[in-house]
Amino acid sequence: MKTIICDVCKKSIKNPASGRNYWHLAHYELCEPCKDQLELSLKPVIRGKVPFNYEWFDRLLIDSIDKAIQKGKF
Repeated sequence: MKTIICDVCKKSIKNPASGRNYWHLAHYELCEPCKDQLELSLKPVIRGKVPFNYEWFDRLLIDSIDKAIQKGKF
């Protein structure tokens, strides 16, 4: 049995299934509630970026996750 702990909230994920109840983003693992919060916090920023750039998005994603890990939440 595999044990995965969310890098942001530090909660253990029961019966982990990638893409269902946890996600591996960059080099982090996020539970479903933390991933949902990440998407909610990034959505207004992403919609305002024209033209869209994947390098910018990757940097924004990693920076947002790093800040959330320091705070312990999004």
